[in-house]
Amino acid sequence: MLPRKTQAERTETSDRKMLDATVKLIVERGPAATSLKDVGLVAGYSRGLAGHRFGTKDGLFAYVLRDVGERWLAHLMDATDGKTGIVALHKALDEHYQFCIDAPHHVRTFYTLWFESINAGSDLSEIIGNIHRRRHLDVRGWIVDDPQVPSSVKEQADAIAGQFCASVIGIVYYWLANPDDLAGTGELHSNLKRSMSLLLTAPRGT
Repeated sequence: MLPRKTQAERTETSDRKMLDATVKLIVERGPAATSLKDVGLVAGYSRGLAGHRFGTKDGLFAYVLRDVGERWLAHLMDATDGKTGIVALHKALDEHYQFCIDAPHHVRTFYTLWFESINAGSDLSEIIGNIHRRRHLDVRGWIVDDPQVPSSVKEQADAIAGQFCASVIGIVYYWLANPDDLAGTGELHSNLKRSMSLLLTAPRGT
């Protein structure tokens, strides 16, 4: 006979099932048509559990953003550990593309909520802002910490990091609009890798 789960374990299990239910519903219906009641029912629980656990839809969506974002961050940190400069940027782009292939529904949900957060007054805006700043700082660090990157390029690290992050968001938007065109999405990743290679190897202002 298996030992009974602790309350903490039962809570973790139900949270995971509700996260998966939220992902399923957002992919199928979009955030606006995803209700706390339906999340609880699709997860196999009462219609009131999601509301009791997360309070509001924004509370639930914040949990989803943090969970998917933290899993992606841990994966990215592992993949780029000890790497800097062009190698780190290329590895990050490779992993981002692979993440879209391996977990398309979670990635789609994450970025759908990301774009939804730009609405005025959204409680998700602060979470997305923190994630974006973390990404920017990581890219900037990869540039300034690489001894092979020219000093004149390092002076432009913030601008290059901004361009890199904005380009990734643009690629994601293309993928969301064209989910079946993985080849096109892959080509956009490859083009960004080539652009970053040129930016990091050519002295600026010469």
